[in-house]
Amino acid sequence: MRRADELRPFGVEKGVQVHAAGSCVVRLGRTHVLCAASLEEKVPGWMKGRGTGWLTAEYGMLPAATNTRSDREAARGKQQGRTVEIQRLVGRSLRQAVDLAALGERTLTVDCDVLNADGGTRCAAITGAWVAVALALRARGLEGALVRQVAAVSAGVVESGDGRRGLILDLEYEEDHRAAVDCNLVAARPTAGGELELVELQGTGEGRSFTRAEAAGLIDLGLAGCAALMEAQRAVLA
Repeated sequence: MRRADELRPFGVEKGVQVHAAGSCVVRLGRTHVLCAASLEEKVPGWMKGRGTGWLTAEYGMLPAATNTRSDREAARGKQQGRTVEIQRLVGRSLRQAVDLAALGERTLTVDCDVLNADGGTRCAAITGAWVAVALALRARGLEGALVRQVAAVSAGVVESGDGRRGLILDLEYEEDHRAAVDCNLVAARPTAGGELELVELQGTGEGRSFTRAEAAGLIDLGLAGCAALMEAQRAVLA
């Protein structure tokens, strides 16, 4: 059984998609996400002639990723609001990692597909997608455009049956389901090294409000988790 401040087992398998410029499967506990980065020598029409690039992301969950099969969104005719929210988060986060001017008039498209969901899918997607982007830029000789490292993790205040409260890092589904406070944290640091900074912080009182001290504790816990994930990312790319 892991400690409350310990990440679930983390692993990355590189090069899983032959035709993507960079790809990996990231495994965070029983949450597994396929991440692929494709690089095109063009930009959206509204960006032509600016001399800068673009990065966008798409996210989806395969039908059998959860214990109850879900319909494909294509079959429903539209994306769910949750899907749109997550892929915007992934795109925003990864644009913090790339110098779009150094990218030139190229588009990086990142696809994140959840194979197995057991909590923290959006955070695992961001962490794995950064690896896929780094691999894609390396493959195309554009490593100079990768200026920051980005990772994400969840944390929460989970109340046990006897009323005790505890801060837990990297929530799996059952922990997330019981959490009175749920937080997702995205952090970045320069690839050359430096201090961790917050990119995005999403905190919600699911069952109750939470204190300033609890908020500070969640931020500290999340930043420590992101630092550990960044070490693992660097090891994958070494």
